[in-house]
Amino acid sequence: MSAGVEATTDTAPLALRSIDHGAIARNVARLLDASGVPLMAVVKSDGFGHGAIEVARTALAAGASWLGVATIEEALALRAAAIAAPIFAWLVDPWCDLDAAVRRGITLSCANLGTLAAIEDAANRAQLVADVHLELDTGMARGGSSPVAWPSLCAAAAEAEAVGRVRVSGVWSHLAMAGLPEAQAVSAPVDALLARLALAQAAGLSPRDVHIANSAGILAHPSTHLTMVRSAAALYGIETVAGRSHGLEPAMRLTSRVTQLRRIPAGTGVGYLHTWRAPVATTLALIPIGYADGVPRALSEGGSVSIDGVRCPVRGTISMDQLVVEVPDATRIADEVVLIGDPRRGEPTAAEWAALAGTLPHDILAGIGARVDLRHHTDGGIE
Repeated sequence: MSAGVEATTDTAPLALRSIDHGAIARNVARLLDASGVPLMAVVKSDGFGHGAIEVARTALAAGASWLGVATIEEALALRAAAIAAPIFAWLVDPWCDLDAAVRRGITLSCANLGTLAAIEDAANRAQLVADVHLELDTGMARGGSSPVAWPSLCAAAAEAEAVGRVRVSGVWSHLAMAGLPEAQAVSAPVDALLARLALAQAAGLSPRDVHIANSAGILAHPSTHLTMVRSAAALYGIETVAGRSHGLEPAMRLTSRVTQLRRIPAGTGVGYLHTWRAPVATTLALIPIGYADGVPRALSEGGSVSIDGVRCPVRGTISMDQLVVEVPDATRIADEVVLIGDPRRGEPTAAEWAALAGTLPHDILAGIGARVDLRHHTDGGIE
């Protein structure tokens, strides 16, 4: 067993996210085939940790028509990268940088009269017309106008449109239950949105874009497709419909390397509080990635990595910057360690991590820390 590595002038990150843009492009194609209407590719939270700007460019090249983000800051970062496609931001309130958003042509979600007034003020200052999609709450009890407040919002939006500072080009909502395959899981919210769309039209508005479908809606519920669909999770290869697979391809591969090896005798405790003790003599490897980098501490029990095609279990409690795994004696320092990879090779996946941690793959991917290097490729070479 090697105790060290040969001197070298090469450097490599302690941990690496490599993003396959070929997989993202193929996922976009699947989503477009499933819906038959324009697709908004959602690249919030730095593209679920995949790199928002790079994913945005790939998704648009693959046929997406819109980009979706949570915050105005995320939208402005895309504009700063010279991305000219329509961008929709939905976490909008009167205290956001609405002036910049209006100047850069960001389409803004609006769910209440206060936000509408602030958008109109920003448009007045810029001497431009602000593009707005009115948001309706159809059963999430989260964002969006209540059905009771909707007529007042539509009336005020029609007045703002009449004076030439706001254009209501869309209405939209979100699905709470689309991850269930049954059609009735989405029927009530779709019906509610269409009914309130009629009220908006009666108030004098003519929204072009009507959207409610998320990834699960696109793949399992054709009734949700309307005039446009939005996808985040499926874009990155996350299956979101319970009990079904749609051939989506995970785009992120998370790797690290073995930096230390040690042989320990039976009875040796590992990590903080010695939550695991070796029942027999064994070999341990140190991996320089931990919960500060997005590896859930819950993987301390039942988690594993892949080294040279072999699953190696986590031993002891995962630390902030490192974890320990039990490895075959043939393991060598500098061997690649796959933390999230290809299930066809028997490697761990974000879905596997999520099941062990009691969360969602979305949480896992978006939670990978900034210390983990990010590189991009298309079915092969790293850029």
